[in-house]
Amino acid sequence: MLRLLLLTAMLSQSIAILSTATPVLTETKLETEPLTIARQGSFFVGGRELRSDALSTIPQFSPQGTILVDQMYVHYQIPLNPKRYAITLVHGCCLTGKSWETTPDGRMGWDEYFVRRGFSVYNVDQSRRGRSAASPVAVNSAKAGKVPADNLPAFIAAGREGAWPLFRFGPEYPTAYPGLQFPIEAQEEFWKQMVPDWNYSMEAPVPSVRALAELSQRIQSTVLVSHSQSGIYPFQAAEMSPKGIAGIISIEPGACPAQEFDTTNLKAIPILVLFGDFVEKSEAWSKRLQGCKNFVAAAKAGGIQAEVVSLPDVGLHGNSHMLMQDKNNLEVADWLIDWMAKRVRSGGSQ
Repeated sequence: MLRLLLLTAMLSQSIAILSTATPVLTETKLETEPLTIARQGSFFVGGRELRSDALSTIPQFSPQGTILVDQMYVHYQIPLNPKRYAITLVHGCCLTGKSWETTPDGRMGWDEYFVRRGFSVYNVDQSRRGRSAASPVAVNSAKAGKVPADNLPAFIAAGREGAWPLFRFGPEYPTAYPGLQFPIEAQEEFWKQMVPDWNYSMEAPVPSVRALAELSQRIQSTVLVSHSQSGIYPFQAAEMSPKGIAGIISIEPGACPAQEFDTTNLKAIPILVLFGDFVEKSEAWSKRLQGCKNFVAAAKAGGIQAEVVSLPDVGLHGNSHMLMQDKNNLEVADWLIDWMAKRVRSGGSQ
């Protein structure tokens, strides 16, 4: 009898272990099994021709000619049986589409994970960033003395000391917040992602906004997922045309639309504004969160399906501004997939 009781107890314990391990095993399989896709590729959207006599200041190349500028690079992956709406990933300031790829510590990024979860994924480099062309005309014109140096475009790079508190890794470089999810042990790989940013030399709406409106119509049905600097872009693209925009997820936007923003084209588009953790520790981000709450409240009053969510309020803690690269990035992605399943229609806005 004692032996039978011991065997029964051991069996019950084994069942309990298997039961709790099942989600982990499933997640591990999803992350490690071979990635099978129907097709992948790349293309450009947007752009304009520019004729100039300031294309070069070195003798080997003619200064005169016609170039294309302001086009936006798009890389895509299509799974075998894609969902009826795609996901378009738009990076933030001083970064490129790399934001959504492999994390600094070598884990799976969102562009691959969403494909594994059945979504077609389009990952862009903003116009004049990464693989998207910028114009040399303003710089060469100033270098040749044709225009004053004051006419040079604004051109910035984010140093790690300034980016550290802005990205909410900690109060100041290199001190980290307790419980921070960002893999600061791999920070050198993260700093390699940073690139010079021409965005502040462009007038609104920037070329990337026009390109996103064009891309959405080309895809026909996509959720625009923006981050930080690009946070407002999906709203501006929808203002141009809502066609093809099935949803908007604005992750920690640098700014939400102002009160005078025309929300007419947003009425059929579900909207999520998402923030991570430690927001109350940053005056800048606290103000931005409040601004987004004001926008969402006004949008909801106008009959628009919109909401602001802070991840700690849904049980996800320790997330930085770069939450797509945090150690719990796939948990955040799963939460977003659940949000989309409940709110996004199969087709895009017409």
